[in-house]
Amino acid sequence: MQTDSPSEETPADRRRLRVRESIISAAERVFAKEGESGLSIRRLADEIDYSPSAIYKYFGSKDELIDELKEAFFERLLAKIDGSSSADRPFLQRAKACVATYVDTAVTRPFHYAAAFSSIKHSLPENGGGPLSWDGFVTTSKGQAFGVLISMVTEGQELDIFDPSLDPVMAAKSLWAGSHGLAQLLIHMPHFHQLVPEQQPMTAKDFIEFHADLQIRGLLKPADGSGNGRLPGQNS
Repeated sequence: MQTDSPSEETPADRRRLRVRESIISAAERVFAKEGESGLSIRRLADEIDYSPSAIYKYFGSKDELIDELKEAFFERLLAKIDGSSSADRPFLQRAKACVATYVDTAVTRPFHYAAAFSSIKHSLPENGGGPLSWDGFVTTSKGQAFGVLISMVTEGQELDIFDPSLDPVMAAKSLWAGSHGLAQLLIHMPHFHQLVPEQQPMTAKDFIEFHADLQIRGLLKPADGSGNGRLPGQNS
């Protein structure tokens, strides 16, 4: 008889998990309405009719709670990407859907997106010196979401669709930067996509898809087979 199977959750464990999830859900509601400045342990306690001390049993500080919201955003993003990138679709359709989903998720949940990228100074070395930790980054949901882009570029190269001379990490960083730039514009200038003179009105979804298509085109293998993915000054 096996004796090393994991023990079942006790009623107390399940109750603790439910309370923790209710706190996170309430924090998302407050953040969505009031942003990071409106979120506090006391404000959260009022939202769910708990005492601040009860919440502190689950989260030691507001920063700890914000960190949980960040992870929740990227977990949601990963689930959406997985749903929009079904393996039975042609690769280029999946690649464009991946990029578009990044932008759409941010625009649809702007406060959660802001939480996911808030307080970045806490992640940087003191006085801005030294590199960020790659090993630490890739273990987070944010790092896993970025890893999806790296895998997408690598798959495109293996399928002989993307430029083989591109560095997958650099290409993924460029895709991410472009997508977050568009997300910021659409969040802070909601009618940005309509700034097209003398043309039919364009929806935000149309512009996001245009952006995704253009970014993916930039990765395609050149028609003459030559690579163009090296940075200026790099040796051939």
